[in-house]
Amino acid sequence: MSDAPPPPAALPPRDSFTSLLLIFLRLGLTSFGGPIAHIGYYREEFVVRRKWLTEQAYADLVALAQFLPGPSSSQTGFAIGVMRGGLPGGMAAWLGFTMPSALIMLLAAYGVDLAAGGTGAGVVHGLKLVAVAVVAQAVWGMAGSLCPDRTRATVAVAGTLALLLLPSAWTQIGVILAGAAIGVALLRNGGAPGEGQLSFTVPRAAGIGALVAFAVILLGLPLIAVGGPHALALFEASYRAGSLVFGGGHVVLPLLDVSFVRSGWMSAETFLAGYGVAQAVPGPLFTFAAFLGAAATPFPNGVLGAVIALVAIFLPGLLLMYGMLPFWDDFRKKPLAQAMLRGVNAAVVGILLAALYDPIFTSSVLAPRDFAIALAAFGALVLWKVPAVAVVVLTAVAGALAYTL
Repeated sequence: MSDAPPPPAALPPRDSFTSLLLIFLRLGLTSFGGPIAHIGYYREEFVVRRKWLTEQAYADLVALAQFLPGPSSSQTGFAIGVMRGGLPGGMAAWLGFTMPSALIMLLAAYGVDLAAGGTGAGVVHGLKLVAVAVVAQAVWGMAGSLCPDRTRATVAVAGTLALLLLPSAWTQIGVILAGAAIGVALLRNGGAPGEGQLSFTVPRAAGIGALVAFAVILLGLPLIAVGGPHALALFEASYRAGSLVFGGGHVVLPLLDVSFVRSGWMSAETFLAGYGVAQAVPGPLFTFAAFLGAAATPFPNGVLGAVIALVAIFLPGLLLMYGMLPFWDDFRKKPLAQAMLRGVNAAVVGILLAALYDPIFTSSVLAPRDFAIALAAFGALVLWKVPAVAVVVLTAVAGALAYTL
């Protein structure tokens, strides 16, 4: 008998930078509807279709993103990329998901509108209707697994009512905190702790380093930006905005308005025109920063200004997420953390349901034919299990035809 040691356990599957880039590039081209809709697109792609995550593990990852400042959908995608391909995989996920809308916003800064009336506007409207179907599918699926009892269903419904009656970022944060408190108080007995693995090959030292870097840049950059070159001021303003945002991309607008309009870098009319374009593009709303960096004065602006502002506004959220990943899987397996997450995940279902109505349904379904298209897309996804890519294409075509006829 051989005394050789047993072979090492196989490492979890790893995807290449290119494969992850292409997966997230497709999502970046088709994910309309804002951060809550993006969570629905991710769920369809990575939980239902690819089975990279269980429903519970995915919900726990979304819960972490909801607790951190920054763009929650981009942070969730970045974390999935890190899980599948390390830090390069995370950067591939962020780049693929961000690049399409960032390029559109850069073109808008140069006066190019890709969806100004006609067929282009019809395609965009059809893609917004896809978001209605995708988020409805996500609510349908997540409610079944994350709200299996009366207590959690009540948390979800109460969260929906709170957000519909008092829509604000603070209400969303309050709903999540209330869900956590109810979970600790009432949901200590439920499912096996730690269901589904979240394997992140991130050393703890690297995580701590990312958290320290986040704080050092946030606190130190304002001190050295005073009197420095405009490029440093542009980076600092964008980084500060990305560091202080909870509750989705729309909340960042007042911070950006202070930095770019009230400072005299651009007119209010230009700012609002760019924001209008940002409403019609797929991917994260934070890519509005690319427009601001390109359109601002003085130099650097144009492409260089867009890159500086874009990287700076996303960097704090990605640093925070990367810093938390080495500790999250162990934390979420603790019994008290699991109780908290049961309540938080039910609250997330309520947030999804509220967002399904406003802004996703209210901004997309403007006529009976819009509702018919969205309902057909939902039926194709849920009843007939048609691949999401095919549903996106067919609904975009239907939207273009409905818009032009």
